[in-house]
Order: sequence, then structure tokens, then C-alpha cells
Amino acid sequence: MAPPTTDAVVQVTERIAARSAATRAAYLDRIRTASAADRPARTELPCSNLAHGFAACSGTDRTAVRGASKPGVAIVSAYNDMLSAHQPLDEFPAWIKDSVREAGGVAQFAGGVPAMCDGITQGRPGMELSLFSRDVIAMATGVALSHEMFDGALLLGVCDKIVPGLLIGGLAFGHLPTALVPAGPMPSGLPNAEKSRIRQLFAEGKATRDDLLDAEAASYHSPGTCTFYGTANSNQLVVEVMGLHLPGSSFVQPGTPLRKALTEEASRRVVRTADGEACAPLGEIIDERAIVNAVVALLATGGSTNHTLHLVAIAAAAGIELTWDDFADLSAVVPSLARVYPNGSADINHFAAAGGVPTLVGQLLDAGLLHPDVQTVAGPGLDRYRQQPFLEDGRLVWRDAPERSLDRDVLRDLDEPFAPDGGLRVLDGNLGRAVLKVSAVRPEHRTVTAPARVFDDQDEFTAAFRAGELDHDVVVVVRNQGPQANGMPELHALTPALGVLQDRGNQVALVTDGRMSGASGKIPAAIQLTPEASAGGPLSRVRDGDVLRLDAERGALEVLVPEEELHARHPAAAAPAAQFGTGRELFTAFRQASGRADRGASVFAPPQARSTDVTA
Repeated sequence: MAPPTTDAVVQVTERIAARSAATRAAYLDRIRTASAADRPARTELPCSNLAHGFAACSGTDRTAVRGASKPGVAIVSAYNDMLSAHQPLDEFPAWIKDSVREAGGVAQFAGGVPAMCDGITQGRPGMELSLFSRDVIAMATGVALSHEMFDGALLLGVCDKIVPGLLIGGLAFGHLPTALVPAGPMPSGLPNAEKSRIRQLFAEGKATRDDLLDAEAASYHSPGTCTFYGTANSNQLVVEVMGLHLPGSSFVQPGTPLRKALTEEASRRVVRTADGEACAPLGEIIDERAIVNAVVALLATGGSTNHTLHLVAIAAAAGIELTWDDFADLSAVVPSLARVYPNGSADINHFAAAGGVPTLVGQLLDAGLLHPDVQTVAGPGLDRYRQQPFLEDGRLVWRDAPERSLDRDVLRDLDEPFAPDGGLRVLDGNLGRAVLKVSAVRPEHRTVTAPARVFDDQDEFTAAFRAGELDHDVVVVVRNQGPQANGMPELHALTPALGVLQDRGNQVALVTDGRMSGASGKIPAAIQLTPEASAGGPLSRVRDGDVLRLDAERGALEVLVPEEELHARHPAAAAPAAQFGTGRELFTAFRQASGRADRGASVFAPPQARSTDVTA
């Protein structure tokens, strides 16, 4: 039995609950009204409508869908065979249909959602669609579930925007019992330290394109999720600690009997819940306590900064208002317990071998840093998530995971953390608000005061670096990269060059209204700055040579220019963002409708959270 949750965590949770009281109550009222019927949802459909719903079925599935007794389960999948993380999902629907049928239900593939890869689009125009793909996925999930045919759902997805999008869409149908189904990581490839070394050599012109491609191909080499601890693997860990995966299932590799058994059990679990078992529906599992548990797990492992956007947006979809201040206050009391690349040299398979999510959950529960009294797809209480799955004579069983880490270089116990805090800082000052991840930033690099060099896109920075113009103390400013400007692309293609400058002995920092994600590393990077430059934020008034101070210890981000002078300057006129090519013309309405970064950068944000609100 876990000890009581610490006062600091309880206080943040109570603050979130008080702030969200009205919106959460309204949300719960909606989903409870939607779940009032005690018969399968499709029985409310007129005969013609229902006939369309089983026209393509055959055999016992046709009889089951036509009948009024067996629960219907929707499969919503992000499968495609271009992306390594999602290619394993190809086999899952057949497994799910068989398992649901055996459990007394009927499963139908309700819809697919897009899944783009930030690794492929990094530094390319397609990256400007990436963040907005989350909201497209949410809407596509809504379309799939809108047919009133289903009493439960299985959401299949892994990477960056896909899992948050599935959850946001699923929460619109929060009355349904719902489980997320992961696919697992690829086996370990080229060691991460060697991959980083080759990238920096290439940035300096000391390695060829073939050298770089060989290294990258040895890193990303087979079906499964990329093994570094970016947004994809942060998704998996966070979702498991929220109780939406089966215990211990996040980092089981694809193509294994255990992966198949876990997928089949998740399918059976949703049927049993839809048939009246005691597990809660999605909208009740994701409450204020589950959201705080997600933030705590993210902070304890140095997870992706993208979740300062995604968790805010997911919470909002459940009627809960989560703020960056909540992240900062939790970061102050949650120790850093994991070192997984880019925060260390190990990959996610090493983390799993050291004890993984079950050992981490046990440590955090015993420290009172998680809420144990939550609902999960495995039933009431988070204690089940101390366990890991095994196959025993072909049967799926769970056993207690190691209480202490099996590799202290990768995963630490509470008595010897890597750092006393969670490594996330919220920066405030006369430039606005930004977030900074310091998990991989050495203490001597966490405060930088240097002249600014201002760029309006990544290509300008790259050209200046190659021309040798940046080999000095510098705060690199890359602006007009916010959601309203161009969709808020990730900018971690800048990391190798910035690393070279730092390794040469310079003080170096990055300030941007764009994103860096879980791949941000040893360079202090103040990211997701809001208000963004294109909305008239102060960053639009910064000029080359202005001295900027980034102080992670004080939580400060300032331009050292008198306030009167700064306000008197006219915002710099940026070149208009490209509106066409690579599908960007399809997302004009999204750029115009996007909310501020600190409100999740979502097109579903209320009007007061729009990026144009520069006074907020």
C-alpha cells in the first residue's frame, strides 16, 4: 500500500481542481448523459442506419452487430507502413477482432488517422504541418467514433502528435471504455553517443553524407519506435502512468509473443468493461489526479517538452485547466530518476531492462509523488502498475517488478536521484514566457548572458554558422516559428551546430517561439516563447547585438534593453511565412485559429487563449 501523497503534489492537484471546477463538472455531465443507456449504442439507430453498419460484416460478426446484446468495439488506428513505429500495427486489428469475439463482443475497424513522422519532416516544410496534425487526428478520431455503433474503443498509435490526438478525440467520447494499445520500441541500434558524434562531425564538414546516412540507418533500423527518449516514448510512459495502457506494456518490443498477448488482453478488457465490469470510462480515468501523475512521471524521467503542449491540450479536452506553473511547481519537488538519451547515453530498451515503468511507478508511489487512488484500464488503483507482464505456459501473467533499479546508470532510486528536481523550468521576463529543459544541460551552461543574433528561419542560422559568423558567445534567436506564424515546427536540426559552438568554449543559448521536443539536449533552449513574435510579442522587437540573459536557476528570460526603448521599437517585419507547398495551403485556417503555446497551441482553444492575445 502506497503512503499518502505528499502535500506539495496534493496542493497542485487541488489548485488544478479548483481552477477547473466548472469546466470539469460540465464535461462530466456531458459524458454521463451520453452513457445513460444500458443497451448497446447501435440499438438506438433506425433500421436503415443500422443496416449500413453491418452491410460489410459476415458470419457471426454480422449476427452480433445486427443483434442487441453484444457490445461493439471500435478500432481506431494510426497504422501506416512508412513509419517504423506504426508498421507493427498492421497485424493488430485481426488479433483484436478475434479476441473481442472470444470475449463476447464484436470489433470493427472504425477509422484510420494520419500519422506523420517528425524524423522525416525535421527541418523540411512538412514539419509546419506536424503540430496541427495532432488536432487533425483528434477530429479524425471523432469522425471514426461518431457513428453511434460502439460501446468501447481501442486506440492504436505511438508517436509524437498521434497519441495526444487520439486522446483528445477519444475524450469527446469520454463515456466509452477505452484503452490505448502501443506497439513497442525497435531493438537497440548504434549507440547514441556515436550517433551524436557523427552528427556534429557532419555539421562541421568533417563527415560525408554517406557517413551520416550510415550512422542514421544503424540507429533507425527496424520496425518499432525510435529508441531515444523523445516525444514518442514519452507518450508511452505518460499514458501508462495515467492508467491507459495495461501495466508494463509500453516498452515490450513488436514481433514478440508477449506483444501479441498484451494486445489481445487489452481487447478483452474493453469488452468486459463495456459489458458492465467495474473499470471506468476514458473521461473518468483522465481526471485531475491522472493528469498530475502524468506530469510527475514526465518530470521524473526528463521527458519531452512537447508535453508542455500536449498534456495541457489533453487536460482541456477533459475539462481540466493545466498550466505551465503547475509543471514548474511539480518539477521543484519531483527528483530526476532516469537518464535516457538525449539526457544520457542509454536508450529506452536499457531503461526497460533496468526496471522500466513498473519500477519507476513503485519508487514514485513509495515517495508519495503519485496519486495511488486513480482509475485505470486494469481496475482501481495505481498499485497494479508496479507489476510487469510475462508469458507463463502461454498464459499472460503479471509479477511484481524489481523494487529497486537494476542499472543505476539509467534508472535511479529515490535515495540517489540524478538530480533533486525534474529539470523543467518556466522562464519569465520582458520577452514573455518560455519553457526550458535542463536535464541534459550541465550546471555551468544554465545561465547565459550574451549578445543576440536574430534569425527568421533555420536556413538563415545554418548559413551564418557555415560562414563562421557565430563562433563567439551568442544567444541565437530564431523567431516567427510559433503556431500562428508557421505551425510551430520543431527546430532540433539546429542542435548539432549549436553543440559545436558550445564545445568550442562559447556561451551559447537558443531562444525561440518554436519547439525543440524531446530531442533538446545540452544547449539551454528557451522554447515555445509566448506571446509569439508574429502576434506582436516582444521577441519581434529584439535586434542583433541586444544582450539577452537566460537564467535557468532564477527562471528568467530578459533582453537587457530599457523598457521604454523596447516598447518604442517597431516590430521587425518578417518575411511572410510560406502559405503553399507540401500541403501548407490546407492549414491556413489552423494557423489563424491556433491558441497560445501555454494553452496547448490548439485550434480547440477558447477565444481568450488565442496567440494574438499578447497581453495574456
